Amino acid sequence: MSQGEDISEDLMRYDLLAQHALRGVVRLALLRVEREGLPGEHHFFIAFNTKHPGVQMSDRLLAKYKNEMTIVIQHQFWNLRTTEEHFEIELSFDNIPEKLSIPFAAIKGFFDPSVQFGLQFETAEPDVTNLANDAIADGDAPKDEAETKKLESKNTAKAKKKSGPSDAAAADASNDDSKVVSLDAFRKK
Repeated sequence: MSQGEDISEDLMRYDLLAQHALRGVVRLALLRVEREGLPGEHHFFIAFNTKHPGVQMSDRLLAKYKNEMTIVIQHQFWNLRTTEEHFEIELSFDNIPEKLSIPFAAIKGFFDPSVQFGLQFETAEPDVTNLANDAIADGDAPKDEAETKKLESKNTAKAKKKSGPSDAAAADASNDDSKVVSLDAFRKK
């Protein structure tokens, strides 16, 4: 590349590939806990977007945590099940057992305070063109171009919704000595 040339547009979307790979770290950690339990003093704080597609939680919890929630996986959790795309877990909130299903794409932060290790993510915004294609794959194919544009417009509006402030538990759990990997430093501005 000569000195005067501009860097080309990142059509590979390395920022998204890196986030997906780092979410794999969370998935592998949860798989290990599912098989073997939490080793030593390890425990996890996991913050996630409660409005992300695929998140399943009770209306009671959703009313309390409208945009974001942080769960703690430490002493009392049950039925942890990890798949390629999401994990399910049962936790107690105010002495009421609740089952949660959380897609890895909904995770905004992962922190293990026992070793000061953390990962921070932006929740993936749905790709409008892929949403239209997903509708087609699900058998809801638009019948004409106008319907396609209407579906894309609707999906664009959904994609623009942002989550609110973080849950206080995550802020309390972190400190300046933690190793947090943020992908914003690598993002084009």
